[in-house]
Amino acid sequence: MNPSAFGWIKKLLKEVSLSNSFLDCPKEDFYTALQQSGFIYGSNVNVVKDFIKKSDLTADEICKINLLLTLLHTHHNSDSELSPTNSIINFYSEIDKRKTSFFQEILKGRKSNAQLEKIIHKRIQINDNIITKNFNYFVINALLYVDVLAYQEYLKNQSISNSYIKQLEASIENISISVLNSKVHKTKYDNSLIALFESSLRYQNNTIINYKEAIQLINTTQEKHYILDIACMATWSDRTIDEDEQRFLYQLGKDFKLNSTIVKQSINTVNQFYNSHKEDIALLSSKNIVETFYDNSSKMVSKLISRNGKRLKKELKQSKQLMVLLTQSTIRDLSEDEQKKVQSQLLDVFKSIPSLAIFMLPGGALLLPLFVKFIPKLLPSAFDDNRIEDEK
Repeated sequence: MNPSAFGWIKKLLKEVSLSNSFLDCPKEDFYTALQQSGFIYGSNVNVVKDFIKKSDLTADEICKINLLLTLLHTHHNSDSELSPTNSIINFYSEIDKRKTSFFQEILKGRKSNAQLEKIIHKRIQINDNIITKNFNYFVINALLYVDVLAYQEYLKNQSISNSYIKQLEASIENISISVLNSKVHKTKYDNSLIALFESSLRYQNNTIINYKEAIQLINTTQEKHYILDIACMATWSDRTIDEDEQRFLYQLGKDFKLNSTIVKQSINTVNQFYNSHKEDIALLSSKNIVETFYDNSSKMVSKLISRNGKRLKKELKQSKQLMVLLTQSTIRDLSEDEQKKVQSQLLDVFKSIPSLAIFMLPGGALLLPLFVKFIPKLLPSAFDDNRIEDEK
């Protein structure tokens, strides 16, 4: 089976029909298998439950298979009378109405396995030449389980509220910031990532939620386990979880009303996963995870701006209010309302340029501050009168 070629979902569904014992796997056991495969951490090293042997599959292909198998497992454990394909497409259609119309072109026409293949492909990656593997793993794929939780909610009610996903993402972001802030000794990259998350929170939400509110927004044990795992992953960014970080994680478990043994298990699982797969995960092969993320993100945003420079200039000049706010951002901090306007108008600009669709993906808002940082180099010198050109 080749998940990079047409027809892979049809073949996978046939394999599932012949051997579907994994569908009856209890939720807790299946989640453990997702941890072990790397799906929960955004670094897919094996197919969940070894349903398909890894052989020569790429990480992206394994990720596609894991996402679909997890959605199939979720569908199987629901009361839905629709086929899995139709149900999953309906779910993404519902999400698309409420977010960025990211799948707008794909969702036209008859529901089919081919249509679902396109959705999953676009959900996991846009263009290998634009999204680096490291960025893909660390930001986008680490949040794919949000899709699963949202799909589970959708199956209960045959609808999904706009607030559910927003609140879940906001809680993940706030707790991730709290984890990073718990570090006694922060590197400049830790501080950079904290700043990126904070900027993303101001952009994405009408109000900035605090840690207590983030805790209160999480209701199910499944959601709590997942966020605890994301928190453990964040603390592992310097390749160790020290005593202060462990203390924060145990407090997080206590705030979630989880048994301390669950927290200990989550810490041990993330340690075991990363230590076992150091050679398989590009993020761990050389630099600190956060350092790699920040460096690669900066390079990627810079490349995107340079490649789309002419069209960006044209689109930005047509948005006078946005130009004024971007100009002001180079000399002062924008207010919360101004930041929301910048995000909204920037995303409108990005929608008109396919190569910039990455900014509309979950986690894409983390790149907006970097975009604003590089903008002065794109626009005419009048935009930034005090800029001194770098010497060559």
